[in-house]
Amino acid sequence: MPRTKKIKDNPDLIKDTASQAVINTNTTAIQARRRQIALTKAKDAEILQMLNDIAELKSLIKQLGKK
Repeated sequence: MPRTKKIKDNPDLIKDTASQAVINTNTTAIQARRRQIALTKAKDAEILQMLNDIAELKSLIKQLGKK
């Protein structure tokens, strides 16, 4: 008996009958999704750095105002 079987509605997916896991066999789509996730993480890190820079600038401006 085969360990995997195709999913009827999506030819890129197969189901492992032993573990019931659904496996994506479309490597191009997987790679594209991983690139998208990496870009999102990079953008999030950049935004966080900008927010930290803005907070630092605010602090410096407040210190200048006290003098």
